[in-house]
Amino acid sequence: MTKIAVVYYSVYGHTKTLADEAVKALQGTGTEVNLFQLPETLSEEVLGKMGAAPRTADPVINHEDLPNYDGYIFVIATRYGRAVAQWSNFFDRTGGLWMQQALSKKFATIITSTGTQHGGQETTALTTMPFFAHHGIIYVPLGYKDGTITDMTEILAGSPWGSATLAGADGSRSPTVKELSVVAFHAKHFNEVVSQYVKGA
Repeated sequence: MTKIAVVYYSVYGHTKTLADEAVKALQGTGTEVNLFQLPETLSEEVLGKMGAAPRTADPVINHEDLPNYDGYIFVIATRYGRAVAQWSNFFDRTGGLWMQQALSKKFATIITSTGTQHGGQETTALTTMPFFAHHGIIYVPLGYKDGTITDMTEILAGSPWGSATLAGADGSRSPTVKELSVVAFHAKHFNEVVSQYVKGA
């Protein structure tokens, strides 16, 4: 059985919504899918001043959990065109796994959330590639298999690098129906790729 971990970090709830949609898309596919959130690195005082949403009850992932899965859907919020610091902190803790090459031949894909249309959806995926390369993790992009991402009738997040949403500069915009449909397609596409490998391994 294919095992996929959907891992997110969310301050205002946007990436949590995307992660939930990815999990929902994989239910009933025969794949074991588990939802995790990253450890928090900010104090309650700082989170309060930021107006952060309450922390969810989803289990917190430990980097030592990663070898237990065949693939990872990383739902990454963007800060200045790259992953927020909590993701960097998490990746930096995987040195022991790198020494063992315990994540070699695992698979990953990225779903993102940015505040603006040009806030770094593609660069967030691009600047996370070194982590994958050093671990030997195989990146699975969305590509253009879902033609929705070429829709020009409304403002729409996402790219061939992966599905996404736009949160708005003040965090007031929620993921749209079309954005969530692309997230679901993306998760299923990723699962098909990973499952094909697992069955042939």
